[in-house]
Amino acid sequence: MPAPQPEAVPLAAERLASCAGEAPGEAELSAEQAQRRRVWWALRYTPRVACVDGAVLMELQASLRLFGGDRALLRRVLGELQALGVDRLGLAPTGRAALALARSLPVGSRRARRCRTDTLAATLDPLPLDCLSEAGAQAALLSRLGCRSLGQLRALPRGGVARRFGASLLRALDQAYGLQSELFAWESLPEQFEPSCQLPEPEAHSAALGPPLQGLLQQLQDWLAARQAGATGVCLSWQHDPRRGCAPRGELSVHSAQPSRDGAHWLRLLSEHLARVAWEAPVQALSLRALGVQAWSPDTHSLLPQDQHAGEPLAQCLERLAARLGPQRVLQGALQADHRPQHRQRWWPAATPLPAARPPTPSAELGQALGWGQPAWLLPQPQALRCVGERPHYHGALALLAGPERIETGWWDASATADADLTLRDYFIARSAQAGLLWVFRVRTGTGTAAEPSAARWFLHGVFG
Repeated sequence: MPAPQPEAVPLAAERLASCAGEAPGEAELSAEQAQRRRVWWALRYTPRVACVDGAVLMELQASLRLFGGDRALLRRVLGELQALGVDRLGLAPTGRAALALARSLPVGSRRARRCRTDTLAATLDPLPLDCLSEAGAQAALLSRLGCRSLGQLRALPRGGVARRFGASLLRALDQAYGLQSELFAWESLPEQFEPSCQLPEPEAHSAALGPPLQGLLQQLQDWLAARQAGATGVCLSWQHDPRRGCAPRGELSVHSAQPSRDGAHWLRLLSEHLARVAWEAPVQALSLRALGVQAWSPDTHSLLPQDQHAGEPLAQCLERLAARLGPQRVLQGALQADHRPQHRQRWWPAATPLPAARPPTPSAELGQALGWGQPAWLLPQPQALRCVGERPHYHGALALLAGPERIETGWWDASATADADLTLRDYFIARSAQAGLLWVFRVRTGTGTAAEPSAARWFLHGVFG
């Protein structure tokens, strides 16, 4: 016999409605933009989001298990509401009931009110008529009849209420009490992210663009999170005052080596670049566009506390330094598919995505098969060695331990340029009594380059640790 299931906690099969105030930094956004920002935030938690009477309504039933249950989801939602300018929250089995509970709280209370299915009627009956939009529109007339609460409205004869106030009032009342099904127009995300923001007054300093830019980046973060995507770049455009006789628009693009949805990271990169922009005229409007949008999800956190690193990720730190110092001053090494040792590594800007990785070169596979590899330290330029007879010397005579490994390549460069690096070499591992293990090569007879005079035959190219 299966074990009895525990009773559902209040949020199960519930809807959540939020009524908004004004969040810090949200004064630069219009009412439509602020509402759109809340809708995009809500879509991070459920695909069923609707705007009803100026409030955001969320259907949470299908999302409870994904976010660890109703209590964990409620704690997470409550922790993010203040940044969105939401000051009242209602949770109930029906959407209109959740909205009525949210409206029953004082403005600015920063509180939540909830009820269960078995207590829905008892919770709604004492609420004033203004908590339900259709009833609030008739509140003045209903109050003259001695009806001031939803419970008293329900007690009136239904036929008389329908004839005098219309069927829509009874339908909204029944939907709130769960006696009739609700139909909502669910919101969806736009395919492209290109919002704009009109500044309260023209600004000529980059520091003054911080608050509106932060609002646009927060919208970008919510849009990417709801789409389970990341962006490899953003493009900020601004509009000048047309009366100043300059270019009407300007733009700035920044890129990241890895997809990101962190608005704070994009804000740091844009701020570094904007600080060096010479403004031709005051800016009166901003717009933001996401670049390189692709499916992406953050790395999962380890269960081990020592594996959870705090602070700024290395990739973001390098990109911020590159924005401040210049892209050519912050570099990272990238492997190249080339047999020539001097061309197997290329320095790449850290803020630029690395080229696609390629399989190891045949010469590297050969070295592994022979049981020896190449040294970790290569000289910037091969150093010519003195020879006594046919034996190379470096702080004494060298003993050849392994080799040769022949590398004969670069002919395609030789046909294109006069100073190409044509490589015709036999590599050996040698032992020096003073310097340890060395990587030396012998140039084949009569094949010298600018870096390898034909008179010299042996060169030191690397040192083993």
